[in-house]
Amino acid sequence: MKILKFGGTSVANSQNILLVENIIKKESLQDRIVVIVSALHGATDQLIKAAEYASAKDESYLQIVKNLEEKHLSLVKDLIPILEQSSWLSFVKKHFNDIEDLYNGIFVLGELTDRIKDKIASYGEFLSSHIIAARLQYQQLDCIWMNSADLIRTDSNFTNAKVNSEITENNIKNYLNDHPNQIIIGPGFIARDDKNNATTLGRGGSDYTASLIAAAIHAEELQIWTDVSGMMTADPRLASNAKPISEISYHEAMELSHFGAKVLYPPSIQPVMVKNIDLKIKNTFDPNAKGTLVSHNLDIPENEKQQVAVGVSNMSNIALLTLEGSGMVGIPGISAKLFQCLSQEKINIILITQGSSEHSITLAIHEKDKSIAESAINSSFADDISLKRIDPVKIEIGLSIVAIVGENMKSKSGVSAKMFGCLGNNGINIRTIAQGSSERNISIVISEKDTKKAVNILHEEFFEAEIKQIHLYICGTGNVGSKLIQQIYEQNQYLRENSLINLRIAGLSNSRKMIFSDKGISEQEYLNWHESGVESSPQDFATGIISRNLRNSVFVDITASSDVPEVYEKLLKRSINIVACNKIAASSDFEKYKTLKNTARNHNCKFYFETNVGAGLPVIGTINDLIKSGDKITSIEAVLSGTLNFVFNNYDGSRTFSEVVAQAQEEGYTEPDPRLDLSGTDVARKTLILAREAGYPLQIEEIENIGFLPEACMEGSVEHFYEKLSEYEEHFKALLSDAKQEGKILKYVAEFKEGKAKVGLQHVASESDLFHLYGKDNIVIFKTLRYSEQPLVIKGAGAGAEVTASGIFADIIRSI
Repeated sequence: MKILKFGGTSVANSQNILLVENIIKKESLQDRIVVIVSALHGATDQLIKAAEYASAKDESYLQIVKNLEEKHLSLVKDLIPILEQSSWLSFVKKHFNDIEDLYNGIFVLGELTDRIKDKIASYGEFLSSHIIAARLQYQQLDCIWMNSADLIRTDSNFTNAKVNSEITENNIKNYLNDHPNQIIIGPGFIARDDKNNATTLGRGGSDYTASLIAAAIHAEELQIWTDVSGMMTADPRLASNAKPISEISYHEAMELSHFGAKVLYPPSIQPVMVKNIDLKIKNTFDPNAKGTLVSHNLDIPENEKQQVAVGVSNMSNIALLTLEGSGMVGIPGISAKLFQCLSQEKINIILITQGSSEHSITLAIHEKDKSIAESAINSSFADDISLKRIDPVKIEIGLSIVAIVGENMKSKSGVSAKMFGCLGNNGINIRTIAQGSSERNISIVISEKDTKKAVNILHEEFFEAEIKQIHLYICGTGNVGSKLIQQIYEQNQYLRENSLINLRIAGLSNSRKMIFSDKGISEQEYLNWHESGVESSPQDFATGIISRNLRNSVFVDITASSDVPEVYEKLLKRSINIVACNKIAASSDFEKYKTLKNTARNHNCKFYFETNVGAGLPVIGTINDLIKSGDKITSIEAVLSGTLNFVFNNYDGSRTFSEVVAQAQEEGYTEPDPRLDLSGTDVARKTLILAREAGYPLQIEEIENIGFLPEACMEGSVEHFYEKLSEYEEHFKALLSDAKQEGKILKYVAEFKEGKAKVGLQHVASESDLFHLYGKDNIVIFKTLRYSEQPLVIKGAGAGAEVTASGIFADIIRSI
């Protein structure tokens, strides 16, 4: 024999009940079945709400009752044959007249007792089960209505009555033996005490009814039909990649359900758990879906046995209570006294943790109970508090519990490290940790605002190891930015297949507009993103990133703005990785530079700026590797400006210097204002960054910049600059001529030696490594303690949107 229970959403309306009917017909072909149903979706809440209105002398209860009556009458009209409807319409009206009489009495007295509340609540299941039974009977099925309330006997603790198991079990056995019908339908949730008063079984009451019946007759299985296809590896409202769990042990199911998995309520399935009866969770709206089997006897495939956890669960609206003081150390009975005072107030303790020092005890409770708990604890420990042996209880709110659950966590090393590591890398602070000796559950308390992020991080770490979701926020969509975005779209499939990462562009910003999309901005959306974007500023963009609080976030700065680096520290403190093409932060005041580096280190995130020097060339990475391996850089000689190298490689006197610079700008090698390149400022910044990464605390003012541009070229607009270049053509020809007379060429060179740096135009001989440098190439020559005779040389394209974008792309991949 099987027991089927259908929840409120499954019987919400006539359309859903027809689905239930089909399931019942199919199941009853193979086995004799008992069907337990809930009230129509929301009916019980509305019945109680109307009662509360009536007790408050609010006549709104009348409309609620009228709406509920209409809902049930409509159900009769939809499900019962027309010729038979009259008696059933009268049946519904009669009972709603009784309900209204109860409400009128409450309204007059202005009082609502728990006994009357249970009487009112019992009507929901009573009516729904009657109508559904009638529907099946008119379909010529061998069906009988059973009044579960006559079988399940309880004490008189109204609204949460305790079942008398022995009497209830005998009643159920006798009834089912006396009624051999193929289909027996009854209401869940409701019962009676020994005085025949209506009682209810509390939260999960309909599941409990079905569980009691299944346990009483040692049923083959209990099926709980709901609106989801079984238990999930996480709450699908938080983790979009949550997967159904095909099989799970009772212990695991109880752990998951305790911390928020809404499909099951642990006390309600206790009877079938004790009797070792299999439980199946099925979806009324997708009956062919496998669902979840909950059992003590699982036949798990070998490949699934390796999975450490079965699910991630969470519980919101948590408060932490901490009792601490030197007077607690070594004193027996403190914990017992604490638990007893909360028990007397009927406050449920969700989680407990205590350090071995015994100096403090921390408890997690529901936030709604915090005020009562605070008063009870401070009152109970009043003498100790007055004598300063114990501090008044401390309360923290705005918290949630997140837990990972799994039988395979037992005695398996590294699970906690994996859990805490991935959360720490994403900047999630853990307030409290708890793990029982069963090792099936590791629970943490975190800030409520981090719940979604934490659930996704843990789900990805334990259940989606094949694909890691990365959220990119790109600031700057100009020449280099657009190339980077194009590369991301083109390369993403390869990264998914070969590197097991998925890059989502979750935000875009420029100097005017910004746009966000947690699911990722598609290539099509990117083409027109300016139209849907909102007004932007660096601070607004950073605030938007922080408020979204998405896991594995990377902020990418592809601007030359001095305002954007101002948000770096704020982002790093939220463990958001930063990839900067913008040189301003790394070349700013040394203390600010160090602060950013230290902030990144302290918050387990990355601050990368490889493209600050040499575009896509691995210059900074090489320095870092040398330093980490114990080497020391003694000197650097470099051509660090692809722009200046392009200009002097192409300036041979056949064209004016102005024309060559204009060509460089047209081909994308210069900044919007070419003077930033030609003045040597950009090279000086790059040299400063190299020196700092090599371990030397230089400031920009300490770098000697030997300029070659006449002062007049540095004044006015960009147009004025080009005019002045033409005027000073003889000056540039003279520079070229001087070099040629010596058999040398012009190169703009950066030098660093013995802690001192300078940049400037030099005459380079043919035997120099700098001589054979063509187009927009850069070269960096390192001498170190280990590379003292034969230097380490890095050479390649040092300018251009494509190579710069690829360098940024490489930093993004490294950052994750």
